[in-house]
Amino acid sequence: MIDSELQQFEKYYTMLTEYLVTYSMQIVGAILILIFGLWIAQKVAKMVAALMDRHHVDITLTNFISNVIKVLLIIMFLIIALGKIGISVTPFVAAIGAASLGAGLALQGMLSNYGAGLAIIATRPFVVGDTIEIKNVSGQVKTIELGHTVLINEEKVEITIPNKHIVGEILHNSFSYSLVKGEIDIAYNASAEQAITLIEKILKEHELVADTPHSQVGIERFADSGVTLSYRYWVPTTKIIETKLAVNGSVYKAIQQAEIEIPFPQRIVTINSSQDTI
Repeated sequence: MIDSELQQFEKYYTMLTEYLVTYSMQIVGAILILIFGLWIAQKVAKMVAALMDRHHVDITLTNFISNVIKVLLIIMFLIIALGKIGISVTPFVAAIGAASLGAGLALQGMLSNYGAGLAIIATRPFVVGDTIEIKNVSGQVKTIELGHTVLINEEKVEITIPNKHIVGEILHNSFSYSLVKGEIDIAYNASAEQAITLIEKILKEHELVADTPHSQVGIERFADSGVTLSYRYWVPTTKIIETKLAVNGSVYKAIQQAEIEIPFPQRIVTINSSQDTI
């Protein structure tokens, strides 16, 4: 038993020794080719990234392309190195092709997200910092990845959307601002012009209300109990709630201090009384 194991070990040792003696220079050459290939791949990837950065290409697309080029170069030099030591790469290529086909079918949804991500980065329908609305979901773009896009809304909630659900859909982009609407009623006998002037002043002086596009203030409708004044203004998307609460509080306070009457719902009831004559 021990003798057979020793003979088998000697057989493998002899085969390995003969292989090293025969292909020693080829192995050294393959190692040098692989080291050179790694160096070349790193340099070329950095050059491509620097070139795209000079042309202000999106950072996500820049990283993706430079990494793809780096991987392709490494694979190319690896194939050359394997051929140098007499290893045929044809079976490996066939196996990689079959595995790629199976992986492509299994990861079809993920690959479609990546394709959509490349389309978003290339066409740039929106960028980081823009406020978008799509499929009844809205928020400010926080990050754009190859597979998904992350939004953050006024409640500081992060929303992750797969990129395949963005490309080809109707997209609303208000850039870095969102529209806020507010209303307040005043009595019919009050001065609407005075109230509008007060609201315009509040919006103009608030630090978070955008100058462009300009805010709008005016009469929205004539309600049963009073005149409804409407005011619309633009604020940073992540500051909607706090700005809206502050502006509404300032409008209410200014209307009260100006002694402009704020009506409450009321009804006028007329009672008709009649006395029967006997």
